[in-house]
Amino acid sequence: MVAAATDQPVVPSKISIPIVRLRDLTKEYEEGGVKRAVLSTVNADFHEGDFVVLLGKSGSGKSTLLNLIGGIDTATAGEVWMRDTCITALKEPALTLFRRDHVGFVFQFFNLIPTLTALENISLSYELHGGKRKEADQAAHNLLNRVGLGNRAATYPDKLSGGEQQRVAICRALVHQPELILADEPTGNLDEDTGKQILALLLEMTRSAGKTLIMATHNPEVVPLADVVYHIHEGKLVADPQ
Repeated sequence: MVAAATDQPVVPSKISIPIVRLRDLTKEYEEGGVKRAVLSTVNADFHEGDFVVLLGKSGSGKSTLLNLIGGIDTATAGEVWMRDTCITALKEPALTLFRRDHVGFVFQFFNLIPTLTALENISLSYELHGGKRKEADQAAHNLLNRVGLGNRAATYPDKLSGGEQQRVAICRALVHQPELILADEPTGNLDEDTGKQILALLLEMTRSAGKTLIMATHNPEVVPLADVVYHIHEGKLVADPQ
């Protein structure tokens, strides 16, 4: 007997689409008339919603790679794609506008504007994306409350501890809901306990919002928390098999 044919549709498996693609990405610097490749023909895909860790010693190219992905630095060769946009092909001011709209940055040394309060540092980022002042202040207040700094909204950065400044910096990076968060040694300027708290906060906030987080660090303790780990060595990006 021949089995009856079924009319059940074939459901395709879910495919994770890369949010960032690196294609033969190379960055060289010239020192004393000699070119040195910090990154050499790097290829990788970073997927939506993942926490990606870039491990490597100081000077290995971690920060350089983040700056290339974020459009802060210019590649010597190769391409960086964010979804359907080739970032390396953009010219100013289009590059600045794209970075402003799609990427949030968290830096090691916070980079808060010293003449603005905690709330103003956050709300400014929102306003730069076309938000109204009242909406910006409300969004900033909501995030400050979420990170336990609701009572420090009117405080200037120099009156905040390092951990508090980094919390403000995380809020600033997330307030305009960017698709991609780039974090460059975000706990490197903090003591161990505060660093762990900041890392947990950053990861919780990005995961709950469904954002992609790419973090450069030399701290191996971050590895168990990551979805994907890459090591940067001699200009190459090598995936950790985990």
